[in-house]
Amino acid sequence: MGGQPLFILDEDAQRTHGKDAQSSNISAGKAVSESVRTTLGPRGMDKMLVSDDGDVVITNDGATILSEMDIEHPAAQMIVEVAQTQEDEVGDGTTTASVLAGELLTKGEDLLDDDVHPTTIVEGYSAAAELAQDAINEIVLDVDLDDETLVEVAESSMTGKGTGDVEAGKLAEVVVDAVRHAKSDNGVRRDNIEVHTQTGAASSATKLVEGVIVDETAVHDNMPTSVEDASIAVIDTELDVRESNIDAEYNVSSVDQLNAALDAEEGELQGYAEDVLESGADVAFVTEDVADRVASQLAKEGVFVADSISSSTAKDIVEATGAKRVGSLESLDEDALGHADSVDVEKQGDDDVTFITGGATAESVTVIARGSTEHVVDELERALNDALDTVIAALDAGGVVPGAGATEIAIADHIRSEAASIEGRKQLAVEAFADAVDVLPRTLAENTGLDAIDALVDLRAEHESEGIAGIISEGQTGVVGDPVDYGILDPAAVKREAVDSATEAATMIVRIDDVISSS
Repeated sequence: MGGQPLFILDEDAQRTHGKDAQSSNISAGKAVSESVRTTLGPRGMDKMLVSDDGDVVITNDGATILSEMDIEHPAAQMIVEVAQTQEDEVGDGTTTASVLAGELLTKGEDLLDDDVHPTTIVEGYSAAAELAQDAINEIVLDVDLDDETLVEVAESSMTGKGTGDVEAGKLAEVVVDAVRHAKSDNGVRRDNIEVHTQTGAASSATKLVEGVIVDETAVHDNMPTSVEDASIAVIDTELDVRESNIDAEYNVSSVDQLNAALDAEEGELQGYAEDVLESGADVAFVTEDVADRVASQLAKEGVFVADSISSSTAKDIVEATGAKRVGSLESLDEDALGHADSVDVEKQGDDDVTFITGGATAESVTVIARGSTEHVVDELERALNDALDTVIAALDAGGVVPGAGATEIAIADHIRSEAASIEGRKQLAVEAFADAVDVLPRTLAENTGLDAIDALVDLRAEHESEGIAGIISEGQTGVVGDPVDYGILDPAAVKREAVDSATEAATMIVRIDDVISSS
């Protein structure tokens, strides 16, 4: 080589390594975590997110905030992925997971400054995460998951979120009713519960419909707006004159030829209408277009038809009514029809929507979320979806635990009690994990107006003497008490997932000591 330098990277590539890389990554992760920290708890604040196009989102939902932020730093993106994983797995606890990940990074940075090796930190955090899971299992409440308990779970999830002019407790009852309707012997099918948003009324008008709602309405003004005991067809083909797949010119040289062509076209359209009528359907949902002449003929016979419905809407109708999707009218017969108690067109705000209620396979339900503005109804939709997910998680994934920071206090206490049995520097990382978990009750205390240090001391003392202690929001401040007595409950699955996802993200970032970016 003659002593000449060997260039491996492109000259425009940038490389950061060693402590500089670790510091940069940890700082980016902490910054993202801090951006959602003030939204935690019943007294959490909202964020206003404004896009380049001027679109505005107002929310305190952690997953929404992080997904709307324009984040470029790769380490910061990992925190966003933590929130997304939490949202995908259990539907709630995204802020908890993000804040915990950020605090684990903060404590990890302190350990790095004290010359604790990243691998030791990872091993200690992993051991602490296992201890945390043990603590969660020990604190799961031995209670029946009846409607009253589930309402408390749903209400806890929505407290502090934008619910317009209606109390979270009223919405929680709607949520639990929806989950109960969608519950079967195999658990709750989340896909059978839809949240339909509509502006033009107060949030207190939010209600549950046993069925599905379709935005499309009848294609002809003379069609009925209400059909009782409906036989429903779902058709995946166009009810219009078929067009040739090749370019062709037709030379019409006489009036007779023109009339023959028109008669053939009319006959084709008439045949479509007759096929629908002969099947016995009095309601048809078509994913393609329906010709005006077909619609007119069916209107005369009192058949309700909606066209150009989406594939997902067709799927919802099939699941609610038991209909079979047919790709041709030749396949449309009585066996392919679904059934519903009624199909009704109603005005919601400025729009007409179609209600399909009492379907033959009716486990499908729809929560109609109302609000006076788009911002209100969007935030209400997020709150309802979170509440639905938390109730389902409580039913299907391991019960409930005390909320209000009580579970986190129990986790930190259990980890500290076990840390002494861990040898070497790994013990420092285990203890640091316990200190990081304290950020959650500490943040709840700050957001309720309490002194964070005093509140943490009181929480530990109360937990030591009573076994359960959390931060309860009362009026303009907070008190230390038993969250179970106040009906503040969280799904155990939310806590488990938050610990796992936050630990994985933090350990991944701590291990990075080299960042190479190309131009």
